[in-house]
Amino acid sequence: MRHLVVFCLVLVGLAGCEPSAINSPYSEQADEQTVLYSSFSLRPKHLDPARSYSSNEVQFTGQIYEPPLQYHYLNRPYSLIPLTAVQLPEVRYLDGQDNELPNNAVADSIAYSIYEINIKPGINFQPHPAFVRQENGAFQYHALNKADLAKINTLADFELTASRELTAADYIYQIKRLAHPEIHSPILSLMAEHIVGLKQFAEKLQQQNKITDEIDLTLFDIDGVKLIDRYRYQIKVKGKYPQLNYWLAMPFFAPMPWEADMFYQQQGLQDKNISLDWYPVGTGPYYLTKNDPNRQMVLERNPNFHGERYPSEGEAIDDSNGLLVDAGLAIPFIDKIVFSLEKENTSYWNKFLQGYYDVSGINSDSFDQAIQVASSGEFGLSASMADKNIELRTAIATSTSYIGFNMLDEVVGGYTEQAKKLRQAISIAIDYEEYISIFANGRGIAAQGPIPPGIFGHLDGQQGMNPYVYQWRNGAAQRLSLDYAKQLLTEAGYPDGRSQQTGEPLILNFDVPASGPDAKANFDWMRKQFQKLNIQLVIRNTDYNRFQEKMRQGQAQIFQWGWNADYPDPENFLFLLYGPNGKVSTSGENAANYNNEHFDALFEQMRVMDNSVARLQIIEQMMVILRQESPWVWGYHPKQFSLYHAWNKNVKPNLMANNTLKYRRVDNDQRQRSQQQWNSPVLWPLLMLAFVLMVLLLPAIFMYNKKKQLKVCFDE
Repeated sequence: MRHLVVFCLVLVGLAGCEPSAINSPYSEQADEQTVLYSSFSLRPKHLDPARSYSSNEVQFTGQIYEPPLQYHYLNRPYSLIPLTAVQLPEVRYLDGQDNELPNNAVADSIAYSIYEINIKPGINFQPHPAFVRQENGAFQYHALNKADLAKINTLADFELTASRELTAADYIYQIKRLAHPEIHSPILSLMAEHIVGLKQFAEKLQQQNKITDEIDLTLFDIDGVKLIDRYRYQIKVKGKYPQLNYWLAMPFFAPMPWEADMFYQQQGLQDKNISLDWYPVGTGPYYLTKNDPNRQMVLERNPNFHGERYPSEGEAIDDSNGLLVDAGLAIPFIDKIVFSLEKENTSYWNKFLQGYYDVSGINSDSFDQAIQVASSGEFGLSASMADKNIELRTAIATSTSYIGFNMLDEVVGGYTEQAKKLRQAISIAIDYEEYISIFANGRGIAAQGPIPPGIFGHLDGQQGMNPYVYQWRNGAAQRLSLDYAKQLLTEAGYPDGRSQQTGEPLILNFDVPASGPDAKANFDWMRKQFQKLNIQLVIRNTDYNRFQEKMRQGQAQIFQWGWNADYPDPENFLFLLYGPNGKVSTSGENAANYNNEHFDALFEQMRVMDNSVARLQIIEQMMVILRQESPWVWGYHPKQFSLYHAWNKNVKPNLMANNTLKYRRVDNDQRQRSQQQWNSPVLWPLLMLAFVLMVLLLPAIFMYNKKKQLKVCFDE
């Protein structure tokens, strides 16, 4: 009887609870704060801006660190604007004797470019124990002893925090860190080619590191990086290198206070995993307050944030899409961003449908549930998504996925007419429209060259079509016929897929890194594409390290590769086919080992030009060469699909910017109402069970009480 009463009381208590709170995956519902709920599936390895180069890391570092420049949130094509800088860098050009040249000087006459960056005053770092000083000026926490460390397990255990103003010296210090031998920055080799003196500076630090493990970077200088005054500094680069501005919008060039670097070098803190890789120090709108990569990572509003305004202009369509409602208002709008660990797509998807995640991508398992494809091929939301007022946003990614031919290979490589026709025939046979339909749910467009949409140099329509694989018919590009591909194969010396000289069947090798069972369908499809030409394709599957070694040694024959833009410039894609970047010769990113002197000369001319008609004409000449020689099967450019609940405001995909969460706004009330509507717990079965139990037990209880009364009477 007592247990039944307790059970009923629990049911009554549940009935009185907030319905959404019963099902919520979050232990705390922050009603007073505006919170954005997101997730991560891979544990971030590096949050140090000198080392971090992964997309799963930049979703954190992009909100914390502030390089001098950033991308405009709304404008397209992508354009740079100041962030902590007062204005875009002023650039001066010098000849070999350091004499100043006019702005319109010919690129060949420019020996050096001087970039001067002017930082805004009044910007402060986030609160951090590294800045705390004692009354005598000494740092409070820079010489921790065993007793101090015994009380410290996380950064939050430090009792005091402080801050200081951002200066130009902090940006110079970070550039020095790129060359630190213990940091192993992934961009050191590239930047050493451009920044004057950086290579020599790195060599000097290497020598110093042989003497001592503790290197004080403030004692060393880079010839090409100069402090002018408290808020101004210069970067001197070799020749003309306009792409430096794009790098100045990446966390690699964000400021680093020397106090924080020295603070984290204490061995006792490193032993407790308290380091820059774990606890960043920035000036951005958010700072990391919780780092538990096995469960949750939390960013909160930086109380020292200098302030910024939401954009007041954008594309013509942005106003009608409600993206300028908050024009001119102070940002950020969100107080806290909660990232929860989600290893399984199904778990994330179900929580998104319940309203516990604000944004979701679409994987192949959930595609049919989320998307409805019209007979015209247009994508739209399914009825179930529309009923929840979920919105779909799409964007062609600034990336490319391709199949490469090793140009050093005796069969598929080389620059003879026969070799070109063999590669062209294969390019026609591999039906990427079909691939996109089967393996990407239609989310992508077949590539006509290496440059994706949204990047200067990409042309749409007939003007941008690859005439060696497509023909323009009925207002659209259509793949050339298989009969024509077979004719090319015959002209290449392989009629019906056999060597004209030996009669042996043509057998080609497709080198891939080890992959799971899901890749089998992909490989089977690829074999069928080659079988169209009676070419036998052998899948050579090795572990990733061995695959990388084969690529470096030029032992792969045909391979699959991809590239995501570092910055929105055609140079960042065309350099993948620049001869001096060959994978075998220089360990560069030219995985196909393509080498064409005419193309290389045009590339060197194009890379230093500003976007203009003249630059576009050179790019078109380069595309003619590439399409004819076909070092790649050009593959496809993925199309990103994102789903947003209706309470998300100011949503516009920006594939270049990493710091866009500060622009987002969330309607807390609307989210809470939706969560209550979608997650009301079904309690009536439990109540019905309790009622049935009571009905069944009442006779027994009645008989028990009656026997008890009789026993009492008998005892009396």
